[in-house]
Amino acid sequence: MDRIRGEFIDIVEWTDDSRDTIVWRFPRYENEIKMGAKLVVRESQTAVFVNEGQIADVFTPGTYTLETQNLPVLSTLKGWKYGFHSPFKAEVYFVTTRQFTDLKWGTQNPVIVRDPEFGMVRLRAFGAFAARVVDAAALLRELAGTDPQFRTEEVQEYLRQLIVGRLATVLATAGVPMLDLATRQDGLGARLAGALTEELAPVGIAVPKFVIENISLPPEVEAAVDARSRMGIVGNLDQYTQLQAADAIGDAARNPGAAGEGVGLGVGMALGRRMAEGLTPQQPAAAAPAPAATPATPPPLPQQQWFIGVGGAQQGPYDSAALTGLISAGTLTRTTLVWQNGMSGWLPAEQVPEIERLFGSVPPPLPPQA
Repeated sequence: MDRIRGEFIDIVEWTDDSRDTIVWRFPRYENEIKMGAKLVVRESQTAVFVNEGQIADVFTPGTYTLETQNLPVLSTLKGWKYGFHSPFKAEVYFVTTRQFTDLKWGTQNPVIVRDPEFGMVRLRAFGAFAARVVDAAALLRELAGTDPQFRTEEVQEYLRQLIVGRLATVLATAGVPMLDLATRQDGLGARLAGALTEELAPVGIAVPKFVIENISLPPEVEAAVDARSRMGIVGNLDQYTQLQAADAIGDAARNPGAAGEGVGLGVGMALGRRMAEGLTPQQPAAAAPAPAATPATPPPLPQQQWFIGVGGAQQGPYDSAALTGLISAGTLTRTTLVWQNGMSGWLPAEQVPEIERLFGSVPPPLPPQA
């Protein structure tokens, strides 16, 4: 039936009902095409005649009558044998020349580039690109071969590998700082499109459009960029320190424990001192007062600082006078644990001579009154 049907079919054409077919071979019984048949090549198509593995002719869009005078190569190859009247025993391949715009690319592994500001940085990128056939004969010779239906999926991985290989070179030689990559994506995409088109010329494929959708950074680099952005918004290091102190006060307020109160108090004092320094008018360097003379009397002796444990919590430091008040209030008893710098561990107050003497100087509580 295929042979009989082939005797009546005299129109060679292809209407593409798919979106991913690059090359399609016209099916004919024993590859016989009738003498005088009509060849219809539509826009965005190219027809290639192949005879016994050798390209005989290439037809651009239009309608042709297949005769020996229109096929000089085939006339030389087959006319002497069949008397110029027998059917053409040849294969016809239709090649799509429109743009395939649904091709995606991405870096499976990060690309390492050298940035003038951050040093060596690992980048990941992804996007899309368009490809089209510009030389149908070269495509058949180098990629499609005798495949009856050559699809984009068969060449997409090859194109993706070329893109990733070129991406590192383009990023390294572009001289664009990492922080400016977002504003230069269009220019980098144009450079990659030109480089890929030049490299794919031997296989008859061009890349007219290359789009970089996103270039992402490692998490640690993004954290550094965020910190630098905060410093840029604050203005200078002193103001950034104030901002950090304000954050610490908020953290201390959310931690009501004794340690949190101490942290909040210390940070608050430091912030208040810095604000006071900012409000105090600064004198010029030339008018700075002379250093004060050394006092004639020595400074007072330092007081011993004690820490006590009450209810499982550490309190202090206290000097001796404060301990006397704690004894009178009943907070500090002879069994209360105490410690100061130089002691190997906490001891009951009655075992520390310096504190034991304080209990004798405090009067006992008054007896009950009648």
